Amino acid sequence: MDSHMILSIFHIFFVAPLFFAIAFFRNDLPPWAFYALIALALVLFVYQGYKWALRVSQGSVYAWVNAIHVLFVAPLLLYVGVNGPKTPTAAYELCAMTGFAVLGYHLYWLIKMIHVIPATSN
Repeated sequence: MDSHMILSIFHIFFVAPLFFAIAFFRNDLPPWAFYALIALALVLFVYQGYKWALRVSQGSVYAWVNAIHVLFVAPLLLYVGVNGPKTPTAAYELCAMTGFAVLGYHLYWLIKMIHVIPATSN
């Protein structure tokens, strides 16, 4: 099993459910969860920011993946974490949409990786 497959499985079984839980429980999340979201956002920002800079410097076509984490995912988690129970509904809806995007994107790539969808030749 290669690292991309592991990454997709991780996003399908942990990341997407995390976003769904945030969207579903909303203000009923325990106080520690909001602190955990702040910590997670900071870790994501630092790690993905480093990976983004590295990929840009190497001319990688995948730098956009890290950019999404730095410019959208980390700020969204930080926003929810900092605002806690006072987080506006729109942020929770963005978490739900992000969960669906994560699930759809990684399921698609997982299916492609296990060769259920034949590769097209260009």
